[in-house]
Formats: sequence, C-alpha cells, structure tokens
Amino acid sequence: MNSRLVHLFVFETMADWEAAYAVAAINNPRLQPVAGRYRVVTAAASLEPVTTMGGVRIQPDVALDAVTAESSAMLVLPGGHAWETGANAAALQFASRFIASGTPVAATCSATLALARAGLLDHLRLNGDSREFLISSGFRGAGFYCGVAARGDQSAMGGVEATPIDFAREIFRMLHLKSIASTEPWYGVFKYGDAAKYSAPAAN
Repeated sequence: MNSRLVHLFVFETMADWEAAYAVAAINNPRLQPVAGRYRVVTAAASLEPVTTMGGVRIQPDVALDAVTAESSAMLVLPGGHAWETGANAAALQFASRFIASGTPVAATCSATLALARAGLLDHLRLNGDSREFLISSGFRGAGFYCGVAARGDQSAMGGVEATPIDFAREIFRMLHLKSIASTEPWYGVFKYGDAAKYSAPAAN
C-alpha cells in the first residue's frame, strides 16, 4: 500500500515541540486506521539543513517546489520566529494552494498569525492563540473564531503554541487517524497524566 504523505514544513527557528506529538502519532503504525496509511515527510524552502529553536538539526526530505497539494494528505506548519520576519513567504504561497484545493493545513502559533495576515483564514472556522492575537494581523474572520485550544474546519486549523497535545488531537480528527475511543484515553494521558482509562490503542 502506498502511504499518504503528511508534509511537515521545517525551517530555521522552527518551534520543534509544537508538532512533536502529532508527528510521533502519525508515524506510529499502531495508531493508524490501517498500518502504513500515513507517513510524515519534512519539506523546506530548500534542501539545506535547518536548525530548530531547540537546536535540533533537520535535513529536509523534499523542497517545497517538489510538493503538490494533490499529492499530500496535510500540510503542518509549526510556529517560529521566521513567520514574524517574513522569512517564510514561500511557505505562505504554498499553504494558499493547499487551502484553495481543500487539502488540510494545520498551523499553530505564529504560523496561524502569518496565514491570517495573508488573508487566508478570513472565511474559515478556527482558533489561534487568542482572538486579539489574530485580529492584530488584520484577520477579518473573527466571527468564525472559536475559543478552544485547537480547532478548525476541513481546510485549515489553528492551534495555541502552549497546547501541542490539543493540536495533535485536532490533527488526528482531520486525518481520521484514530477513533474517538482511542483518542480520548491518549489525550487524558498526555494532557492530564491520567492513565486510568488508557491502554495501547489498537488499529481500527
């Protein structure tokens, strides 16, 4: 079976913890409805290695211009200082093609702000660090904002930088990665340290 690719955008200063829980789950065959259905691929503006905010050096798998929305199951955009300086302009153009095609985009922290500033989120139901945070970008979709840690529609979703576990859970939902029965015990363990109802989820 050919795996569907989830593209993780990597760049200098990327906030590496924000997508960590999601990436680990997506790449775990036991957590997929069908083992091997999804595989994470790192994509960057070029194939030059990047260093994350945490000092981790990553060699990108592919360059952005080699990826199409039609060949991807999702684009994941972690936050990082580069979004605030305009250094990720190519990724914004890339994300716009995903949103236009209906391929999901999952963004968090300053990546959500950059998408909002570019006008890509005005008509989508989503969340970000705060309503005011998004409005400061010129965001015109405040009527669609929902005040939860991570939420989106089928085209794009936003998440809060301090809640990578909520961000991961919403990604699971958008990819249909895990059933509700297996997601909630996982969420309870990693969010609250509550292992009472947790058992290793089986593929379903």
